[in-house]
Amino acid sequence: MSGSAEQAPGPTAEAAAARRAVGAARAAAPRSAQPPDPAARGAGPPPLPESLLDVLRVGIVMIDAHGRIVLWSPTTTEILGWPDSLVIGRHLSDFFPEGHDPGGVAIYRALLRRGFWRGILPLRHMEGVTVELEGRATLLRDPDRTPFILANLVETSRIRAIEQDLAALDSLFATSPLGIALFDTDLRYLRINDALSRLSGVHPDDVAGKTVLDVLPDHMAREIYEIQRQVLRTGRSVIDLVMPSPDRTGARSLSFGRLTDRGGRTLGVGCTVIDITERREALEKIEHARQRLSLLDDVGLALADLLDVRRISEVLAQVLVPRFADYSGVMLLDEVISGGELPSRQRLAATTLRQTGVAAKQFTPAVERMLRSGQDVEFGTESIFRRVLLSGFPYLVGSERELRETTYRDDPKVQAAIELGIHSLMVLPLRARGTVLGLLVISRSGRRAPFNGEDLALAGEVAARASVSLDNARLYARERESAVMLQRSLLPQRVPAPPGVQVGYRYVPAATGAEAGGDWFDVIPLGDGRVAFVIGDVIGHGLNAAATMGRLRTAVRTLAGMGLPPAALLRHLNELGDDLAPAPDELLMATCIYAIYDPAERSCVLANAGHLPPLLLTRGPHTGLWRARAVHLPEGMPLGLEDARFEERRIDVPDGAILVLYTDGLIERRGADITDGLEQMRTVLGRTTGDVPPLEELCDRVLSALAPGGGDPAPQPAGTTRGRAAAMPAPAPPEQGAEDDIALLAARLGGLPGQTSASWSFPARNASAYRARSLVRRTLRDWGLEQLTEPAVLVVSELVTNAVRHARGPVGVRLVRGARLLVEVSDSLPDPPQARDAAPDDEGGRGLALVARTAQRWGTRREPHGKTIWLELPLPPAA
Repeated sequence: MSGSAEQAPGPTAEAAAARRAVGAARAAAPRSAQPPDPAARGAGPPPLPESLLDVLRVGIVMIDAHGRIVLWSPTTTEILGWPDSLVIGRHLSDFFPEGHDPGGVAIYRALLRRGFWRGILPLRHMEGVTVELEGRATLLRDPDRTPFILANLVETSRIRAIEQDLAALDSLFATSPLGIALFDTDLRYLRINDALSRLSGVHPDDVAGKTVLDVLPDHMAREIYEIQRQVLRTGRSVIDLVMPSPDRTGARSLSFGRLTDRGGRTLGVGCTVIDITERREALEKIEHARQRLSLLDDVGLALADLLDVRRISEVLAQVLVPRFADYSGVMLLDEVISGGELPSRQRLAATTLRQTGVAAKQFTPAVERMLRSGQDVEFGTESIFRRVLLSGFPYLVGSERELRETTYRDDPKVQAAIELGIHSLMVLPLRARGTVLGLLVISRSGRRAPFNGEDLALAGEVAARASVSLDNARLYARERESAVMLQRSLLPQRVPAPPGVQVGYRYVPAATGAEAGGDWFDVIPLGDGRVAFVIGDVIGHGLNAAATMGRLRTAVRTLAGMGLPPAALLRHLNELGDDLAPAPDELLMATCIYAIYDPAERSCVLANAGHLPPLLLTRGPHTGLWRARAVHLPEGMPLGLEDARFEERRIDVPDGAILVLYTDGLIERRGADITDGLEQMRTVLGRTTGDVPPLEELCDRVLSALAPGGGDPAPQPAGTTRGRAAAMPAPAPPEQGAEDDIALLAARLGGLPGQTSASWSFPARNASAYRARSLVRRTLRDWGLEQLTEPAVLVVSELVTNAVRHARGPVGVRLVRGARLLVEVSDSLPDPPQARDAAPDDEGGRGLALVARTAQRWGTRREPHGKTIWLELPLPPAA
């Protein structure tokens, strides 16, 4: 700007013109660019809030006709760093960087040609850097027609950023798939974009100046208007407000926010609208699928640990109501319920089903007619039930006509279903491994939506899962029955009741698992009038344990017949461990108690092989109260261990005392101390009342108090009273069983009944044989057993004579009348007699042969101070 548009005035005129131009420039400049009035400091209004001009920082420069700077605004100083004192009067080209439009010729020519100039003007900053400014220059004249140039300078970096922001906002408003609406402070539409126009079905020109009350339907306009007022008043935004679309066919998500400028002034309210119809439909499908999976998961969890067919049926029916249906019923074949073999297809066509599980949203008389647990369900040959049962394919009933065809004509259950308003019903086969087990019938009524294809598929999956559980329960019941039957066959089939002894017992198989256990008990009448009690437990479960238990029981009975004392019997039993083991590579591991009771002496000898101690229940002679105490025996090692030692203990038993033997399944609980269970059992037995408490009731009471479930075991048949043998009772059902098998044996120990025994002691003299014959003859006459006098006197004479000849101590003779006549002869010699073949001319050696030919059974047993030879003679039929 080195030249001028007109002839330059003189110095005085030029100064005056400059002053006039400055005044005009100040009047034309924006307020923010004018210097503050010193006189107004401290007394003026509060500063205005920040505006867009503050962000842009517009600098004002006025240049005279010669290109000299006559006005330099404070904002320009902020931009370039030069104070006005250093620039006023200088030529603007002094601040150009080297090589840029020397003298500003291009700018001056543009001003002369068009009266204005616009472009990028690089100027030097006071610190030496170059600052690019976007400038706008205008050629003006004062009232005297003196020309001057007024220029506005803005930093290009700031204006470009604002332009980009505005362009982005315009693009977003125009191209965004979101519906956008802007409202003024009166909540009137200012502007809407094309997306909202398409969503709402209105043209932007049709809503300008209106409120939502004028544009939207009443069911949503009032609510939106109130939300806008709150947002405008409080400034709190509302995000993702879900509302139906104006035509109610879809859904919209609305968000509201207050519009303010950079200075905080409220300009209105902004709103964005999103069409979420597809999203809602997808969410509904996802939720529906989640509910389906949740139902399947709940069915699986509910049936996972059940192994009872009836319980599975009940739970299956209940889990479907009311979340999936209003009524449900499970009908099964009798063979499934009982665990038997399933019928063939030919038999299936003529079979009936039994209702085993029912559920309803509310039970009424009509529901009771339609659904009743335990009833037999019949249906015609052409009924829907029959078709589903034979074909194995589900059927969806959707009309009253089809509903009447489900069973047979005029079925009261169908009539009750119609009265209940059932309009949709599904009949699904319960089939597993290709075989139909029964039917699952579920229905809906009232205003509930009818079943559709998806519901049918879901119900089919439920039925398939339940069918597997039902078939597993059927197979479990069959296998468990077989295992229990095997175990029962190895237990004593009949328990005798010898003279002086009464017996009560219970056996309860474990409630868990289909495998047999190794618990057993036995009552063994010994040939000499005594009786042996055995109880044991083979460690483990399964057929091997049951088979081992059977071998042990057989071995015990065999050894007991040899008259071995308890400790000797356990020792022999332990020596047979390899032969009794479950398998060649396994060890025998079992516990056992063996006890021998002698009713004539009212004494009991016991030995223990690692088993729990027996309990002796006695009644106080003065108080009449019963008390249970543990019989402490020498601790023995379980059977199957090498070098095991066994000791026995002899106890005197009060008349009427009860010996209680049991296995650990009765008192042992997972996570509890076994001594607590033993103490609890003592407490239960201590509550016994009466002079002669029934042993069966005593066993039931103990099981009821100690066995898991607390229920009474299965009733036992009569036949355990004195003088009769009792059949082995059926085991308690699994629901009343325990975690482990339970064997319980209670024996009332008494003396021999009056007039049933007689005993004598003779010195070791020859005359003792004559005296013994006389007493035996008289006793048998008094008992009415004259027919046995000859054989009895013969064997007594032979045995007493042999004892007198070889023994030095007294000789004992005892007669016991029971199921047979027992004859015993005792002496002080410990060694049993040895049978030998006597020559025709021998005077002796025929005693044992005579005993063997005369007696039905005979034997020898060791005593603490000698031996006893015993024999049994059968009673005559009249006796």
